[in-house]
Amino acid sequence: MSASTEATRDGVAAAAHPGGRVPPTLPGGWPLIGHLLELRRDPLALMRRVRRECGEIGTFGLARHRVVLLTGEEAQEVFFRAPDEQLDQAAAYPFMKPIFGEGVVFDATPEQRKQAMRNQSLRDKFMRGHAEKIAAEVDRMTETWGESGELDLLDFFSELTLYTASACLIGPQFRQELGPDCVGIFKDLERGTDALAYVNPYLPIPALRARDRARRELVAKIEAIFEKRAHSDAEYTDLFHILHGLRHPDGSRRYTDDQITGMFISMMFAGHHTTSVVSSWGLLDLLMHPNWMQKIVEELDEIYADGRDVSYQALREIPLLECALKETLRLHPPLVILMRKVVHDFHYKGWTVPAGWTVAASPAISNRMPEHFPRPEDYEPERYLPDREEDRRSFAWLPFGAGRHRCVGAAFAMIQLKAIFSILLRRYSFELAQPRETYGEDLSKMVVAVRQPCRVRYRRRETTASAGQTAARKTGEEARGAAFRVCVDRDLCQGHAVCVSEAPEVFEIEREENKVVLLTATPDPALRPRVELAVRHCPTRALSIEE
Repeated sequence: MSASTEATRDGVAAAAHPGGRVPPTLPGGWPLIGHLLELRRDPLALMRRVRRECGEIGTFGLARHRVVLLTGEEAQEVFFRAPDEQLDQAAAYPFMKPIFGEGVVFDATPEQRKQAMRNQSLRDKFMRGHAEKIAAEVDRMTETWGESGELDLLDFFSELTLYTASACLIGPQFRQELGPDCVGIFKDLERGTDALAYVNPYLPIPALRARDRARRELVAKIEAIFEKRAHSDAEYTDLFHILHGLRHPDGSRRYTDDQITGMFISMMFAGHHTTSVVSSWGLLDLLMHPNWMQKIVEELDEIYADGRDVSYQALREIPLLECALKETLRLHPPLVILMRKVVHDFHYKGWTVPAGWTVAASPAISNRMPEHFPRPEDYEPERYLPDREEDRRSFAWLPFGAGRHRCVGAAFAMIQLKAIFSILLRRYSFELAQPRETYGEDLSKMVVAVRQPCRVRYRRRETTASAGQTAARKTGEEARGAAFRVCVDRDLCQGHAVCVSEAPEVFEIEREENKVVLLTATPDPALRPRVELAVRHCPTRALSIEE
C-alpha cells in the first residue's frame, strides 16, 4: 500500500513531497483519529510498532496531526541537534499550555525560554548547597517511621521530592509554606497529559477538568502565600518573592501570580514528578535484584563509615549507586516521547517531513535498542562501569533527552536521587509487600508513572562499615603523563559550570552565551585527573578527551 493511501486511511492526506519521499505511514490507523486510541491505550507498544514495521523513520496519525518518529542513534542525533528555527520544541506541546499557563515555558518567547535555561540554582556553585537541604527533607519525612512499617513508594517519593525540589530550586522559605495537599494537586495536574489533550487540550473530559481545577487551586494557594507575606514583618529572599516584586518602568508587576504559578508548576514537573517516579522504580529494581542491593548498601556503608554527612562532595563518587540509578533511568524513562514541530521542511537521508508536521524521538524505545544496549530487557547496572560506559552514547541513552534541549535539571536530579538513597539505604532495609508481578508502569498519561499500589515494607537497620568495594570504583583519577587534548561540543553545553569548578585552569564560562570555552585545548598532563572529573561530571556530555 502506498504512503498516500495509508495516510488517507488515517484521515490525513499526504501526497509525495517534491523534496523527497514522505516517510512511510504505520498501518492500522482509524479514519479521522489515526492512531490516537492506540497511543492512549499503550504508547510504548505504539512506538515499538512504528520502529518494527517502518524502520528508523515512520509516521503515525493523531487526528489531524502527523507525527514522524525517528529512531536509532544517527536519526536521533539529527533530531536533537536541529535548531529551533528548524524544529520548534515549544510549538509541539500545545497540550501543556493549560497546565503551565500563558506566557510560561512553551508559551514563552524563545528569549524567555533561553533565560529560563540559566536558572542559577542549577549552576554548580549552588548545587553544592542542595545536598544538605535534601538530607534535611529526608530526615523530616522519615522521623515518624519508627522501627518498621509499610508505605506506598510513589506516595512517599511524590511528597518528598515536592519538598526537596521546592527547597532547592525556589527556596526554603517557600517550601515551608507548602502543605502535603500540593501532592494531590500535582497528581490532578498530571492528568492533563492525557493523550487526548494533544488533539484538543480543552476537551470537556474528567481528566482535563481535574487539571483545570487543580491549577485554580494552586494559583489560589500561591496568591494566599503572597497575601500572608504582605502582612508579615519577616524578610523573604526566595526566588518567587523576588519575581513577585519585580516591576516594569510604569510600576506594574512584571509577573502575575498566575505566571509565577506556571513557573512553579514547570519546575516541579521537572524536579519533582520525574524524580519521584525514578526513585520508586530505583528502589523496586534493587529489591528485585538483591545482589545489586547488597553491593550498593556495602558501598554506602564504606563511604560513610567515617560519620560524614551527606554533602555535595560525598555524593560525587558513589559509582555503584550511580550505575543502578542510570539503569533505572534507562529502563523506566518518565517521558514516552519528545516532539518538535517542523518549521521548514525537514530532510533526513532520502526522506522529507513537510513543514507543519511533527517529528519525535522516544527515550523508551531508544533506551532498549539492542544495537546500543546489549540484552536491553535485562537489568545490568554494570553497563555504566568504566569498561563499558554505555551512557556515553549521548544520542542513544535518552532518559534526559539530548542536544540543546537536554534536561537542564539532569545534574540536580542525580544529586537528589543519590542523596535520598544514601540516607534511606543506610538507615533502613526494605522488602516487597506485594507479589512481584503486580508492580508495573502506569501508561494512562503521556508522562509514565509507577502503577499504584506499589507498597514496600521497611525496617530500621544497624549500619556497619564494609570493605571490598574500593576496587569496583574505577575513577580514572590517577595522573597520566601522556599529552592529551580537550574537546568541547558547544552545541550541547548548557553552562552548568561543573567543569569550571573542577579545572578552572582549563575551562571558563563565557558570560554572553553562557557556554564553556577552553583556556587551553592541550592542558598540562598533570591536570589530567581534574579534567577527567570535569568530563565525567558534565551534565550534558559536552566534553571529551582525545589522546
